[in-house]
Formats: sequence, structure tokens, C-alpha cells
Amino acid sequence: VQPHSKAHQQILRYFGTEILLENGEINREALGNIVFSQPEKRRLLNSITHPEILKEMLKQILKYFVLGYRYVILDIPLLFETRGLTKFMRYTVLVYCDPPAQRARLMRRNGLDAAAADARISSQIPLEEKLQWATHVIDNSGDRESTRRQVLQLHARLEDSLDFLWARLAAGAAVAGLGGLVFLLLRHLIS
Repeated sequence: VQPHSKAHQQILRYFGTEILLENGEINREALGNIVFSQPEKRRLLNSITHPEILKEMLKQILKYFVLGYRYVILDIPLLFETRGLTKFMRYTVLVYCDPPAQRARLMRRNGLDAAAADARISSQIPLEEKLQWATHVIDNSGDRESTRRQVLQLHARLEDSLDFLWARLAAGAAVAGLGGLVFLLLRHLIS
């Protein structure tokens, strides 16, 4: 939603210029206050931002695939709420903390009062449901070192996995096939 982007322009069209900071960027706090208190406005914002976010995610995935990375981590705070994206994921990782810690962290991070924090939390799918959908879970309720250990264990599992291999083989076959087709076409045109 950077200034002058398609999503930025659409957000201003529907939410007005009063949500802007002096430098032209969107005041995320002001916009958040609107969308977390009005579900229809949240749906509107999602309909504006999700297609643009998806395009950027796909570009990044392709970039890292070409660079040879074994996996890519997509940080999608409302992954389970959007539902549609999970079908494109081999694994989903839920990083969570217990509800009182979540509320306190949200209030501290965003400077929210209890009611505003509760409104944001209640706009999400309940934790119990997310736990059922996740293929991997990291409990972020404890200290940093505990979370770090869980992340390193997951990283080791993903690095050792060969799940990426089929995609690389398919991409290699497609490139080889296209290359062969181009070669045959050129050869036909030259002769």
C-alpha cells in the first residue's frame, strides 16, 4: 500500500484522505481502528489488498525458487481467516501465544486499550480452530530462547525434506521442453 500504488489509490478512494499521514503513507492505526470495528469495511479493505499482496507473494516465491531455496516462509497473519491461500501451501506454521499474553502484547505493541485489543483478537478465527489447521505449531508463550529452539527444529525438518524436489523436477522438465520446442521451431524456420 505504498503511495501511488494501485491498492493505495483504491484505499484512499473508499476510506478517504483522513487516514493519511503527513508523508502520504497510510496511517495503519487509523485504518485499523476503522476496519476492526466495522467488519464490512474490513472485507472491503481485504478485497483491495489481497490481490495485490498475492501478486507480490507469487513474485517472491518464484524468485527464491529460481535461486534454489528449499522453502519460502510467507508471513501471513490472517492465513486461516482468508482460507483460500492454504491450498497453495505444503505446510502451514501457526505461531501463537496464550490469549492473555496475546492481548497484553497487542496492547503494548499498538498502544491499544483492552477493548480495541479484544476487537482485533475477536476478528480472528479462534486459536483452537487454527491449531487444527496448522501442520506445524510454535508456542511463542515462553521466552525467546524457547521459541528460538522450536524454530530451529522446524527449520531442520524443512531443510532435510525432499518435498521441494518434485517442483524442481517439474520446472526443469518444463524448461527443457520449451527449450526443445524453440530449438525445433528455429531449425524449421532456418531450413
